[in-house]
Amino acid sequence: MFFYDPTFLLLIPALILAFWAQIKVSSAFSQYSRIRASVGLTGSQLAMRLLEIAGIYNVRVEAMPGHLTDHYDPRNKVVRLSSSTYASQSIAALGVVAHEIGHAIQDAQKHPLLVFRTILAPVASLGSSLAWILFIMGIIFALPSLWQFGILLFSLAVLFSLVTLPVEYDASRKALKLLRENLLMDEEELKGAKKVLSAAALTYVAATAMAVLQLLRMLLIAGAFGRRD
Repeated sequence: MFFYDPTFLLLIPALILAFWAQIKVSSAFSQYSRIRASVGLTGSQLAMRLLEIAGIYNVRVEAMPGHLTDHYDPRNKVVRLSSSTYASQSIAALGVVAHEIGHAIQDAQKHPLLVFRTILAPVASLGSSLAWILFIMGIIFALPSLWQFGILLFSLAVLFSLVTLPVEYDASRKALKLLRENLLMDEEELKGAKKVLSAAALTYVAATAMAVLQLLRMLLIAGAFGRRD
């Protein structure tokens, strides 16, 4: 049966990596969220301070609900901070906030990969939600053009994941540099922030691995049905 194909086994390494990455993030954030940073600023205050230091005055800082839902919106020029970080003075929260400011700096500097990712985002979102539907319909109804289009759409989602990796690592590098050069954290605190950001980066590695293996799975399934035809 199609839905019980052995290619699902390809996903097991990525699933294990994703599970491990989530444990690492939860553990690191939990550990350093209990330690208050010496700078004495909340997440929102740090965000505004770092934006000012970077000479960025067209970006807003807003609160949003959720746990670690922090993100930078380049289209609307907004840094959105979760309830986990907005009012927190912990090392973990300030590290996450600085990371999002790193994205704002990338945007201000017109970082080519961030620009490309922003352009690609809507298409990648559409691809990740529709690709498998089109692919399965194409296989079931023996319509090669349909499953090929599904593969193309999913390939764009994979490309988005691949582009995201260097963007995220660069934002973390910028974050730690900002905190160090402006003496907002000492070296011990920076080590804690780096652990949190490294764990968070691992979740992007896991997501990319999953996307690549899913694409490989699609190609193997399509090849198998193509040989039957």
